[in-house]
Amino acid sequence: MATEHPYARELGDFLRAKRGQLRPEDVGLEPGGRRKVAGLRREELALLAGLSTDYYQRMEQGREMRPSEEVLDALATALDLDDEERRHLVTLARAARRPVPARTRRAPERVPESTRRMLQIMATPALVLGRHLDVLAWNPLAAALLGDPDTVPAGQRNMLIAMFTDPEARERCAGWEDFAVEYIGMMRAAVAADPTHPRATTVIGELSIHSADFREMWARHDVREAVSGRKTFRHPAVGDITLDWDTYPLPGSPGPVLLVYTAEPGTPSADRIQLLASLQATTSQRLAGYPPGV
Repeated sequence: MATEHPYARELGDFLRAKRGQLRPEDVGLEPGGRRKVAGLRREELALLAGLSTDYYQRMEQGREMRPSEEVLDALATALDLDDEERRHLVTLARAARRPVPARTRRAPERVPESTRRMLQIMATPALVLGRHLDVLAWNPLAAALLGDPDTVPAGQRNMLIAMFTDPEARERCAGWEDFAVEYIGMMRAAVAADPTHPRATTVIGELSIHSADFREMWARHDVREAVSGRKTFRHPAVGDITLDWDTYPLPGSPGPVLLVYTAEPGTPSADRIQLLASLQATTSQRLAGYPPGV
């Protein structure tokens, strides 16, 4: 009978997903006749990793909770995992070796007031993301670029939820699938750190019900540990804007990060960010009842 250890279960799901993504010809095996399963069979992967089929099956079922480092390395090689996926595999396996805590204390995610003040004076889009991609704080330029979180119920202010359920958010992303894969990978990393966190359960459960795209992409078990990158946004008022993004952990508050978007100086995107800032300022003045230019 499979264990209820959450990390062992997550480890088994990860192995099963990655096995399903490999074809026999990818690893030098003959495809053979008609196959009942997608990807490699358990016995094929076990052979490649130098393990017995029974041992490997117990790992996928969450019943083998103490694989050695050598076994993990052999599995990572057999599955052709990249560096991020290897680290993810080891993280899950090491966590599965530890007893399940009787009770997990989880402090609420908070944004320091000093961080909120800093957001308001930044001349570039910036926001604070929680560990499960909840939008905890933002500045006016982030709202102008991504859409105003104030128009969304608090429980729905989440980058992953928006990516799969909000048509406008989807339309603003040039290369939507790349955005989605990145956010899913970040959520996978958060789940690896705490598989039973209620917020993760809520977000994943909601998206699994309402989005076939999410169900398909979540099942891949992709992992991302990126802390910086580049994205292109399609803004309805100013056009395409290509921005670099970087994340910074908040001092004294593990989990939330400050996400900052910047444009390379002298580029059309830098000009469009300035135009977006001007439009946002004009809109704010109008809503506040001030004459234009005041």
